[in-house]
Amino acid sequence: MEQLKTIGRELAMGSQGGWGQSKEFLDLVKSIGEARSKVEEDRIILREIETLKRRIAEPDVTRRKMKEYIIRLVYVEMLGHDASFGYIHAVKMTHDDNVSHKRTGYLAVTLFLNEDHDLIILIVNTIQKDLRSDNYLVVCAALTAVCKLINEETIPAVLPQVVELLGHSKEAVRKKAIMALHRFYQRAPASVAHLLSHFRKRLSDNDPGVMGAALCPLFDLITADVNSYKDLVISFVSILKQVAERRLPKAYDYHQTPAPFIQVKLLKILALLGSGDKQASGHMYTVLGEIIRKVEMSSNIGNAVLYECICCVSSIHPNTKLLDAAIETTSKFLKSDSHNLKYMGIDALGRLIKISPDIADEHQSSVIDCLEDPDDTLKRKTFELLYKMTKSTNVEVIVDRMIDYMISINDNHYKTEIASRCVELAEQFAPSNQWFIQTMNKVFEHAGDLVNVKVAHNLMRLIAEGFGEDDEGADSQLRSSAVSSYLGILGEPKLPSMFLQVICWVLGEYGTADGNYSASYIIGKLCDVVEAHPNDITVKAYAITGIMKIYAFEVAAGRKVEMLSECQSLIEELQASHSTDLQQRAYELKALLGLDSHAVQHVMPLDASCEDIEVDKNLSFLNKFVQQAIEKGSQPYIPESERSGFSEVGNFKTLNEHENAGHGLRFEAYELPKPVPPVNISPAPHAPQITHTIPVSEPSHPREINQNPNPSSSADTSSANSEIKLQLGGVPMKWGKPAYSSSSSSSSGTISNTANGVAHRDAAAITAASQTRDFTYNHRRQQVEVSAEKQRLAASLFGKSSKSEKKVPSTNKASKASFPNTEKLAAKPLPAAEAPKEKLSNSSPQPPPPPDLLDFSESSPSIPAPEDPFKQLEELVGPSAAVVPEAHDIMGLYGLNFSPVTPANRNSEEANIVVANKKGPNLRDALEKDSVARQVGVTPTGNNPNLFRDLLG
Repeated sequence: MEQLKTIGRELAMGSQGGWGQSKEFLDLVKSIGEARSKVEEDRIILREIETLKRRIAEPDVTRRKMKEYIIRLVYVEMLGHDASFGYIHAVKMTHDDNVSHKRTGYLAVTLFLNEDHDLIILIVNTIQKDLRSDNYLVVCAALTAVCKLINEETIPAVLPQVVELLGHSKEAVRKKAIMALHRFYQRAPASVAHLLSHFRKRLSDNDPGVMGAALCPLFDLITADVNSYKDLVISFVSILKQVAERRLPKAYDYHQTPAPFIQVKLLKILALLGSGDKQASGHMYTVLGEIIRKVEMSSNIGNAVLYECICCVSSIHPNTKLLDAAIETTSKFLKSDSHNLKYMGIDALGRLIKISPDIADEHQSSVIDCLEDPDDTLKRKTFELLYKMTKSTNVEVIVDRMIDYMISINDNHYKTEIASRCVELAEQFAPSNQWFIQTMNKVFEHAGDLVNVKVAHNLMRLIAEGFGEDDEGADSQLRSSAVSSYLGILGEPKLPSMFLQVICWVLGEYGTADGNYSASYIIGKLCDVVEAHPNDITVKAYAITGIMKIYAFEVAAGRKVEMLSECQSLIEELQASHSTDLQQRAYELKALLGLDSHAVQHVMPLDASCEDIEVDKNLSFLNKFVQQAIEKGSQPYIPESERSGFSEVGNFKTLNEHENAGHGLRFEAYELPKPVPPVNISPAPHAPQITHTIPVSEPSHPREINQNPNPSSSADTSSANSEIKLQLGGVPMKWGKPAYSSSSSSSSGTISNTANGVAHRDAAAITAASQTRDFTYNHRRQQVEVSAEKQRLAASLFGKSSKSEKKVPSTNKASKASFPNTEKLAAKPLPAAEAPKEKLSNSSPQPPPPPDLLDFSESSPSIPAPEDPFKQLEELVGPSAAVVPEAHDIMGLYGLNFSPVTPANRNSEEANIVVANKKGPNLRDALEKDSVARQVGVTPTGNNPNLFRDLLG
């Protein structure tokens, strides 16, 4: 602020011809102010940018002109244009020895750059040097830049110097040092966790400005942990008392109010410390009463202090005299002609009725006036107050008013909130079943699909379970009323989808329960719903399920129901639907019609929506079947978490099945690649060195879990896994820009949590708290002439509360289900036995390799075994060459351990050496052939030797 004032004075000097080249800048400001359109303004700014680019780049630009250019850059940037070409010049100006130029550079840098900009590193050294300056103006400029530019990584570079400045002789430096430490705490609390005691010490500073600056970080600390600062209550009360008694210098007065911003901050802190603490609140009563008595309501800042006093009084342990004073002040706010003061009065009244609900009765006329005020913001605040003071005697008037207001607004967000509150109040204080059903119909009809889906589920649950009073007659009457009202609503156009779902469910479950409507009539209505909404799959599903229920109930009762033609056509249409869910429902309905009454009664029992559904997750009813299968020789099931590769399933899976299973589609998340250590092939002492390398790839069966019995290999695997993990050390954390949290927001009325769909308010807690008050409210109200209509409305809203208010409908039945059994006829996943056993290969099929004449392993079942070629070469090849184990022993001389491939050891072999599956010669087979060829004394001619060609030529 001081720097802006300096710039303003310099601009004023320039307008008088005392600042050299600044007249050009003033002409620029004048031309922009006279611009008639945004296009003209942009054209002026772009021309100015081109001028600045050219002039800043000129050699030998004086510091005085550069300062003006940077100020013009600030003006360009503030108008929304890019001035990044001049950022580096602002950084250079922070190095200037002239105080005015340095402060201008710091001002420009704090406006241009953010804490993550690349040029910040160039400023840190300058800030460190300026923090040690003897000129306190330079130190203040550097501390201001610290609050704006220093990020979490660079805090340690300047933190020791900022802490040292807390003992500076100048109060302005100490104040800015406190602000810098507060900023450090907001960005990285751990960096200043050991310095929090300095904030306490600054409360006793001789300068009120330093003390006021320390209140801001202390407010954040107390918000996070109240109990650690209870010992400061007396200190805060003492400071507030001195401020209220005008012991601070006159410079801290604002509109004849002593240090109002310090008072507001202290009142917020005391509200936190005194909440629920009678002893701490006792120290605050005197000073709060003195402030309410002395502060004048003639200015906005005085009203702000009074409002904060009311918030504090409503938060701490209640006191009779303070509550009387707060109510009187609230009454003045409500009777004011200013909408802002009325808004404050409604909000203050909402806080006070939490202590005693009877307080609102004294201001009923003012509340009615605010409810009918054309100001939309004031009207919304009044509805929040009415929501808090709703009871069984005024719920009808308040909910009707809320619904009318919901119909009149277009704000979907607030319409959703109003609808939720109407539903909550209707569930909690419904005077009758018919009114409850009508209210819910209005909410669904006018709020549409903005209503939360949980509200629809709660409504269906309430209709199914009743009001929990063990009165079947009342519950039946509720369901009959719902059916009648829904049949009348179906004729209206453009009903919301969610409302139609509720209607279809209720008609299917209770449409024929009371006997007032025939099954054919209800089925026809449901078919009409489907015909009117052909594109809504969910509504179709609810309708077809409702039809299924009606048919099931009629068949179970022994009554014959003729299939309507429109229903038959609907079933045929859904059987050919693209939706598998609708197909399944249609086929289930068709299958249900073919069952006898006894079977239907068990499949679709009457009024079973609230019956318990026992789910046996362990499928214990199959234990007998499993035991019989095991006795006949079947293998027991092995959980996937306990399987180790193919070793346990090798008895009933062939090698070919393993090969096919390795190339199937994968349906789980991909695993991290596990690097396999390279295979070192050491040559035999008397054999030529083999230089062939074996490419190593990932195993082709990632689904199986390989448990290698070799501890060394498992250690290698663990080390490899540790190398793959992300290294998060040293990565800077990005913190959002925090802000001060207001205690008033924490105490505002909010919607309470819901349990099983029915919201519970803290009415019991409020009643218990009000009964313990040792005071009464006997205020004389001014006699104001009001119209008869307002008197009737006030009598409806503020009528005497009944002692036996209707409580929340008991919907918390532990044994009740949210949906009926019949709603669980959705498509089920295929059982495990029907799942495909083999999966398609991700890679293209490869042609089988040519038959290997020297391959001693088992031949594939799909390829016929060729004749043994060694019978033709018995004269040339010794008898030992035809023995398979000796051939593998010779391969061991070359460092290769090619054991016979079996399902038991195939997994461990592929975990160590995996041959790349690609087109071309197989390198492992080539090495194997090479070794056998050298054993019989033949020197191979290539990587894939041909034994007959090398022997016979």
